[in-house]
Amino acid sequence: MAAVRRILLKLSGEALMGPDSFGYHADTLAGFVSQIREVTALGVQVGIVVGGGNLFRGATGALSGMNRATADSMGMLATVMNALALKDALQHAGVDARVQTAVQITHVGMAFERDAALRDLQAGCVVIFGGGTGNPYFTTDTAAALRAVEIDADLLLKATKVDGVYTADPKQDASAQRYDTLTFDEAIARNLGVLDTAAFALCREQKLSLVVFNVFKPGALRRVVMGENEGTRVTP
Repeated sequence: MAAVRRILLKLSGEALMGPDSFGYHADTLAGFVSQIREVTALGVQVGIVVGGGNLFRGATGALSGMNRATADSMGMLATVMNALALKDALQHAGVDARVQTAVQITHVGMAFERDAALRDLQAGCVVIFGGGTGNPYFTTDTAAALRAVEIDADLLLKATKVDGVYTADPKQDASAQRYDTLTFDEAIARNLGVLDTAAFALCREQKLSLVVFNVFKPGALRRVVMGENEGTRVTP
């Protein structure tokens, strides 16, 4: 039996690229879908916030001279494209999925509505939240924390390429040690950069626990929802 009832999974746009440098990698996307299908089969309700970095990053556009608000709006549209791609992949795998978006686009996805999201989740449908928060200057980390609180998720999961939070970058420091558990205060004091500041503050204020884990490891998502020692758990 799963240790949680409802989760919010934060999946970066870059993760969708797999080994490629842009766009979508079919086998990688299929692997994510397989893991999501596995946990929904356990009865876990799954919400997802997806980033847009495989298509466009607002901060990068701003650095090249574009107005930041304009660049962030383009980034939000990229997240909607990714939400649609993920929905399509899930549906092809037999998993019911819906897209809600903070950026209203007729005929693409319904505008974000908490009550509708909760009804879909309770019916066993995966709900994918695109469009970030709908506002510039906020990252999809913040969108993930916000949606997790709004849907009353038991756990926020940040999917990464490493299996947790380390004392240093494990790719650059062979002596880096992984934390099994941390408190929010410890993560702040050690400047570990687990989430952006706004997302972190919201999680801590709302007492929402976070797990950082390697989504590329087969079965990792299932082990997290089963309460096994997978990744790093950050608690209030």
